[in-house]
Parts: sequence; C-alpha cells; structure tokens
Amino acid sequence: MTKKNLARALAFAFLIALILPAPATAQKESVKVKVKKLLLDPSSKTPVVVLESLKEKKFIPIWIGKAEATSIAMELEHVKIPRPNTHDLIGNIVKALGASLDRVTITDLKKNTYYAVLTLRLKGKKFEIDARPSDGIAIALRMGAPIFASSQLLAKAGKLPAGLDDPEGVRNILGFQIQDLTAELAAYFNLSTDGGVLVADVERGGTASKAGFQRGDVIIDFNGKSIKDVGQLESFLKGVKKPGKIKLKVQRNGRAQTVVMNLPF
Repeated sequence: MTKKNLARALAFAFLIALILPAPATAQKESVKVKVKKLLLDPSSKTPVVVLESLKEKKFIPIWIGKAEATSIAMELEHVKIPRPNTHDLIGNIVKALGASLDRVTITDLKKNTYYAVLTLRLKGKKFEIDARPSDGIAIALRMGAPIFASSQLLAKAGKLPAGLDDPEGVRNILGFQIQDLTAELAAYFNLSTDGGVLVADVERGGTASKAGFQRGDVIIDFNGKSIKDVGQLESFLKGVKKPGKIKLKVQRNGRAQTVVMNLPF
C-alpha cells in the first residue's frame, strides 16, 4: 500500500469512527487532571504515567508501553521529530477533517485495565471514541486538550504504590522533582549519560524554574563534583551555606550546560 493510499485509509477509518453513534457520555461527573510525571516502575521496569487531580491532589498511576511513554515524553520535553509518529498523525487527521478534540477522559479501571474516551466535535456534533489512556494522553498533549478522570475512577485513587511515591527531600525545597537516572530509565528514553539525577518536573515560579532548569535535564555535576544519584545531590546541598549560589552541570538534548542556582534561606 502506498503512503497516499494509507493516508486515505486512515482518514476513512477515522471518519467512520466519527459518524458511529456515540456511547454514553464520558463527561458526567469527571475531574480535571494533569500529567504529574513519567517514570519507570522499579519492580516491573515498565513506564508509568502519573496523573494528578488538580483539586484533591489524588494520583492515578497508569502502566503503559514503551512506545507510548516515549511519545508522551517527547511532547512533554517539546522534542521535535522530522516525521510524524502515530499520535502526531492522528492529530493531523482530526484537524484535516475539520474536527476538534474537546477532551480526553480516563473513564474506568476493569481487571487492571484502564479505559479512556476521546471527545471530538465535528460540525456542531459531539462524538466519543474508545481509546487507550496512553494514546489519549499523548494525543491530548499534542492538541492542547484537557484531560479528565471520572469521579468513580478517582475514588479508587490515593497514594502511589510503594516504589512510585515521591521521596521526601531536596526537590520539594528547590521546586523540582528529581529521581535517579537508572540504566533502564536511560535506555527507555534514549539518554546517553551514565548515572546522574533526572529532572522529572519543574514547578513554575520555583527556585529551579528561575534558574532555568527544564524537564528532562540530567544533573551530572555539582560545583565541580560528579553526581551519580539523588542521595549525593542531597548530601552536597546540605553542606552549602544558605543563601548561596551553586553551579550545576546538566545534560540537555545531548549537550552539557551549566545552570547557576541561587539557594534560598
């Protein structure tokens, strides 16, 4: 099949999905959530996307495939690729057909499987399409659409399972979330550096944000001293007098850069 015929087939299949009768609405009693972080389950070595409700601060961890995790990570890190991947293609088809993505809703959890629905609009009509949550999240991030979770699903949520919960420590002080860059995590996300501390998220307006840290940075050096894990970074920070200024070397997009951070009181 030629690329042209493949594109036509995909567009036709998507159009058929749009005109099918919509299932029961996914918007009833749902709560807005955001992608809190993307990490690797230390026990199963499987990528996990963690959603957080904006009001109740509850977490929904969803175990996903490597391809979907990589696609979500690329969008979170604003990584541009020369050719569209599957989620880029779906977004392009939706736009080409004149439709819009209103929202993605994670609807239910049955037998350890999460379910989601894409809500689209075309010529004033609403259509709901069954989807995997990982695909829905990747598409929503690309199209700037909000992500919701049903209230019944959120009622099952709470603290993250052991091993996935956030360790207490420096990242809460400096306004970023950090985790050890393991060999498995580096391999999953095609990071070339060995060891270091991965910046999983940066709090807007925090110390790390003001210093210029970006999600996806890998901290490898603290004031000229090599950094291999979060424990080392915490240890070095405890020895710095506050307020003070430190230099952190990071790997960003395959290049080494230096970030100067002013430590608060």
